[in-house]
Amino acid sequence: MTFSIRSLVPADLPRLLALNNAAVPAVNELDASALAALVEHSHLAVAVVADDDAAADVLGFAILFVAGAAYESENYRWFSNRSTDFLYVDRIVVADGFRGQGLGQVLYDAIFGAARRELLAEVLCEVNLEPPNPGSLAFHGRLGFAEVGQLSTKGDTVVVSLLAASV
Repeated sequence: MTFSIRSLVPADLPRLLALNNAAVPAVNELDASALAALVEHSHLAVAVVADDDAAADVLGFAILFVAGAAYESENYRWFSNRSTDFLYVDRIVVADGFRGQGLGQVLYDAIFGAARRELLAEVLCEVNLEPPNPGSLAFHGRLGFAEVGQLSTKGDTVVVSLLAASV
């Protein structure tokens, strides 16, 4: 099976909400209005779909921000205090049942391609240390991400590894 990237469209939002909330605690839970606002204010929002799927069901997605966005995420603010030359991966989600099939790589190829086209120096993201997400840490390590800090968030209920990869 082959996959491709396309821009998110408003009709994708119900599917994105289901994918996002099925991935908790790797990402934070959202309601429909919060997700719509996140996509609307993002710099880039993309979906990965199967090439042979006539309905083009979203199998994964990524929502990204650049420096200078009016975005209140604790993690984004930490990165913004560190750098002004980045593409920040606010969330990347792959549907359960499709993990391990290369969709994350397809999404990150698009993310790094966008960062190169926009002449940005690095791609930034975070991965949970508490609650632990060792599979995501290993995946990001294979992509060249390295830890640049740690942050305790959400009233000390979550600890994240702050990661950066050069473009």
